[in-house]
Parts: sequence; structure tokens; C-alpha cells
Amino acid sequence: MTDPVNAAVFQQRLLAWYDRCGRELPWRLSRDPYRIWLSEVMLQQTGVQAVIPYFERFVDQFPDVESLASAPLDAVIELWAGLGYYSRARNLHAAAQKVCEAFQGQFPHSVDALMTLPGVGRSTAGAIRAIAFDRHGVILDGNVRRVLCRLFAWQDDPRSSAAEKQLWQWAAQLTPQQHCHDYAQAIMDFGATLCTPRQPNCVACPMISLCQGYQQGIQDQLPRKRQRKTVPLRQEVAVLVEHNGRFAVRQRPLTGMLAGLWEFPSQSFKQPQSAQQQVNQARILIGNEDQPLQTLGVVRHVYSHFRVDVTTFYLQADVPLAESFSSCRWLTEAELTDWPLHGSHKKIVEMLLKQREK
Repeated sequence: MTDPVNAAVFQQRLLAWYDRCGRELPWRLSRDPYRIWLSEVMLQQTGVQAVIPYFERFVDQFPDVESLASAPLDAVIELWAGLGYYSRARNLHAAAQKVCEAFQGQFPHSVDALMTLPGVGRSTAGAIRAIAFDRHGVILDGNVRRVLCRLFAWQDDPRSSAAEKQLWQWAAQLTPQQHCHDYAQAIMDFGATLCTPRQPNCVACPMISLCQGYQQGIQDQLPRKRQRKTVPLRQEVAVLVEHNGRFAVRQRPLTGMLAGLWEFPSQSFKQPQSAQQQVNQARILIGNEDQPLQTLGVVRHVYSHFRVDVTTFYLQADVPLAESFSSCRWLTEAELTDWPLHGSHKKIVEMLLKQREK
């Protein structure tokens, strides 16, 4: 059985649409593989508008792969703070070092070689190959996956092993051997701006006569939603220790969850804690059972694999108690707002500032 979509017609219509409607983005001003790789890593699981200011700051501070490779990991993580999925920042740094050490500072152009770089999977490698080197590279990111599910009316789980195999096959069939640079950007723009997750603009779509999902009237239902897994809830206790107008913060280890980011003294729990247990833990954190603690409130935050409720306490510390936090860094309120704290502890700063405005 032949697939119902004519690849040549699809390519022709897509490239014509891209010529009229393609987005102007900062990483498209250059064919520099470094900038294209940087943008592709940042765009993994993050929208374009959120990425643009981070991309511009990165290329300003690290204009080439050598400067990124030689930078301290702390500096990379600090610049990444707020973009989320922090393993990408560690992989970015490790990949830059590998490009310099294993590839003499030149990005490889084969998919297999690109996939040896930390954080570069099959789709990202295909995108870099196509956009930076104008060579055949197949892409299956979230936008392309959605386009293909609608185009071919794929109605099963879009992340199943069967779907993965079939969608890669369709993506390869549609990807041309020529105009690779434009096609790669066009197919991603098409999904991001026209064949959108909700309310796709089918009336303006050049693929309307090719799209099997539209022909069957099910385009709004595709891709099918996966059944959501229950996200575990954790509890955490954090203490804002203030001394002379400054607050104690500490850096997390450079490996593991939220590596290299900063936080207030805190302790997390996988099992529920009573209110008294939370107070007791706060006292353990400050190393003093007699100091009066003020409850600031609870902040809630969702990370990729769990949710967390952070019960936050406040302590005005005298000199002896402040000395027990000598390994911490002490920051003013103004410094806290720009410091690379992880997500839930950024919300603690917001809560503190709101309460002080009252």
C-alpha cells in the first residue's frame, strides 16, 4: 500500500509556504554550526520566545565553541538559569569540550558523529546537519511529530515504539535530498506557527488537500493524548536566614538533580511530614532549637518528574548563628532576584518580596 501523501508535492508546497511565512530568528542570521547547535539544544522542550534572550546572552558571553568549552561549568549553569531542564546546560558544556578535543574545534557533519556529542539525539543531529551544512538530515521533534500525525492520520499512541518507527519512516520519506537547509527550518516553522497544538489554522494551510487528518475531520484530536502518569508530590522545608540585610544561599552539587543551581538552606522529604515535623526540621537546618522561627508560607512548583510543596520559614540571625552559615553566600534582596536559584526557590523570593511590600 502506498502512503497517501505525495512527497514531492508536500516539499514543493512547504518550501513555497516557508518562503512567504518563515520566521526571522537570531540563529538564522548565520550558518555557523556552533550557533545552530546551541539554538537546537536550547529549543529542546523550550519555546522559541523563551529561548531568544538566552541564546543572545550565550553568544555574547561565549561567541564560539572554544570559549564555551574553556568556561567554568558554574558560569554556564548560571547563564542557563531559568531555562529549565538543566542537564542540557551540563551536556552543552561537555559537548563543547568534546568538539574541541575530539574534532579539533570543528563540528562534525555526519549524523552518527553528531550523536556522539552529549545531549545530541537523532533529531537534533539531523537538524544540525541540515541547517548548518545543507545536507540531508531527518528531523522528528515535537512540531514535526504533530504534523506527521495529522498528515497521515496516525491515531494510536504517538510515543509508542510502533509510532516511533512509523513516524521516522514518514519523516525520512518527506525529507528531500536538496534544499535541506530550508526544508528543515520550514517543517519546524510549519508545526510551530500553522499546524499548532491547538486550533491548527487549516483554512490557511497549503497541505489541506494532502492532510488525511483533515479529510477525516479529526485533525483537532491528533496527536492522541497519552494517559498522564501520576506525578509524585514531595515536601520540602526551607529557611530564609537573614543577617544584616543579606540572606544565606548555598550551591547544589555539580552533578544530580538541579546541578550547580543555588537554593536556601533546605531539606526535602518523599514521605509526608506533619507541621511539627517541619518545624523540627527547620530547627535542625539552622542548628539551634531556641531561635524563634516565622512561617512565611508554602510555595508549589512542578519539576519534570515530581511536584514539590516547600514550607518556608524565616529567621533573623544574630552574629553567632550567622557564623554557622559561613559556607553559604550572603545576598541582598536585589541580588536574590537575579541569582541562579532553581524554580521553587525563585518563588520563595517572590513570596518574600510580596510580603515585604504589604
